[in-house]
Amino acid sequence: MKHVLSSSQYTRESLEELFDLAEKIKKNPKKYSNKLDDKIIAIMFYEPSTRTRLSFETAALKLGAKIITTENAGEFSSAAKGETIEDTVKVIAGYADAMVIRHKSETSSEEAASVNEIPILNAGAGKGEHPTQALLDLYTIREKKGKIDGTKVAVLGDLLHGRTIHSLLKLLSLYEGIEVYGLSKEVFALPQEYIDILKERNIEYKKCTSFDELPKDLDVIYHTRIQAERFEGDYGKEEFIINKRVLDTFSDDTILMHPLPRVIEIATDVDDDPRAYYFKQAHNGLYVRMALLLQVLDRD
Repeated sequence: MKHVLSSSQYTRESLEELFDLAEKIKKNPKKYSNKLDDKIIAIMFYEPSTRTRLSFETAALKLGAKIITTENAGEFSSAAKGETIEDTVKVIAGYADAMVIRHKSETSSEEAASVNEIPILNAGAGKGEHPTQALLDLYTIREKKGKIDGTKVAVLGDLLHGRTIHSLLKLLSLYEGIEVYGLSKEVFALPQEYIDILKERNIEYKKCTSFDELPKDLDVIYHTRIQAERFEGDYGKEEFIINKRVLDTFSDDTILMHPLPRVIEIATDVDDDPRAYYFKQAHNGLYVRMALLLQVLDRD
């Protein structure tokens, strides 16, 4: 796979191949410590990030690669002077062997890949997609549940702007017996295009208005913060807050996930509950991103 631009690129077979590699890396990271010792990875982030940027940088370093990076490329690169993404990639191709990019534009990674100089990995594109996050999310579900088929998932919060949810639903649609429930304010409802994607795969999307409408035997609750940076105006605070009392209404086998950062949508009194999986989820990003770098650079 030359680039990682969208969840739409993946099949069940390619997902299993990626997850199997990530699992091997997690079990024996030293085996892979010199796989990319002759490579340089460019990390170009035009928007803020903690987990995605640092996990990609750590992934590259643990594989033996070197990195060149900027965490605010919109201000501290020639983008501030009006340089296009395509020109930036053409220049960086002379310095690095692959490029990880986060940008406010939904088409940024496609624009970067269009010059086809070096592998491009989409680390978040506006309110569109965040495929590497979805990959680590699905890997986490498989790791915890032992399978993905038959998974019953609720997605909560900002379903309109939540690019992690958009990418995750595309991946879930590849599996059998999936049930998806959505809980959000109406103003943050899931766009119809993603409901249609699920429908095409014979997956019914069930829209909910309260916690009471969610099945208590959910496998996964996937919450997201309100993406205030993606819109103008004030739509108020998150209404669907998960605290210990709310979580205890669900099964002992339900896991609570979140791409982070959280704001108020998950209370800290949940953190010590064994069902709280968001920090384990974040740490899995390292192994999945190590696997992705190996794949795009043909070193797996």
